[in-house]
Amino acid sequence: MLFAFTAALPALAVAPKNFQELVDNVLIGSLIKPIVPLLISLAVVVFLYGVITLMFSEGGEKKEEGKQYMLWGIIGIFVMVSVWGLVTILKETFGLENSPIKIEMKLP
Repeated sequence: MLFAFTAALPALAVAPKNFQELVDNVLIGSLIKPIVPLLISLAVVVFLYGVITLMFSEGGEKKEEGKQYMLWGIIGIFVMVSVWGLVTILKETFGLENSPIKIEMKLP
């Protein structure tokens, strides 16, 4: 929990000029981008834990537990990589960039 707050500190060193920069630099740049590879790594670790549990089990309860860890690890990896790929396909299809859309509002 403390890591989540300290990860945003370098982005706060340069004061954002508006709310859009705050969201882009602090939330997306410092918090969300590092979390995605961390979650994928965690899913790989869960899968490998399942493999090791299955290999060293002598059958019964531990063998089923290893299979469950492997299954959930594969599901986690599949979901995260699929969403990542889907976002990339949508970005390429519609020609979107990482730069935000600027909307100007003129008040009377």
